[in-house]
Amino acid sequence: MQNFLDTSEIEKSKAHIIVQIIEYIPNAVLSKTIIKKITGNITISSLDAGEELAEKTSPFDTYIQIIDGNAELSIDNKKFYMKLGDGIIIPAHSKHNFHASQQFKMLSTIIKSGYEE
Repeated sequence: MQNFLDTSEIEKSKAHIIVQIIEYIPNAVLSKTIIKKITGNITISSLDAGEELAEKTSPFDTYIQIIDGNAELSIDNKKFYMKLGDGIIIPAHSKHNFHASQQFKMLSTIIKSGYEE
């Protein structure tokens, strides 16, 4: 598996079609930053069929929306089968990972502020 991460933000004040911002690459996972700020970030990712994002834990809630294809998501060992248009909040401090039985694209939003309340 190859992992590609593009941390440059997309151009501001320019309309775009979200699903076209990132392509599929065989045997790879791609991620592109849309917005990255101290208070949070928005990222788009594509996973080719058979690829995985390794299990990880984030200290913040993460909102995921599937924008192309279908995804398999595990949160604290509970499986979710997500299809185009589906969204889910991954709770802070939860172990999670993604598996692509078929290729898919997702939008990920993390908001880092508001946890001090």
